[in-house]
Amino acid sequence: MTDLQLGQFEQAVLIAVLREGAAAFALEVRRALEVDSGRPVSRGAFYTTVERLKRKGLLTWETVRPEGESRATMQRRFSVTPAGLAALRDAKRFLEARCASLEQVLGES
Repeated sequence: MTDLQLGQFEQAVLIAVLREGAAAFALEVRRALEVDSGRPVSRGAFYTTVERLKRKGLLTWETVRPEGESRATMQRRFSVTPAGLAALRDAKRFLEARCASLEQVLGES
């Protein structure tokens, strides 16, 4: 168990990076977040969050030129660190434990 607590948007960013895999460039990750949430994700919110995740040691990136892309500039490709995976696992366990206690109240079993 890690000592780090993840916010909802931090969790969403890490999950989107994992889902995008080798294509986890900023634009693709932001688009995935927008599709998942059904609302726009500002550049400011996104980059503030990835910087915070990097400081926490949960996310890293390398600067590469995307293959087969018309983009001529170098881009950040994100990846989740082992500590990031551990933090996501902890967040999942926490949520599952809280939700399990609500099943009877919500009428789900």
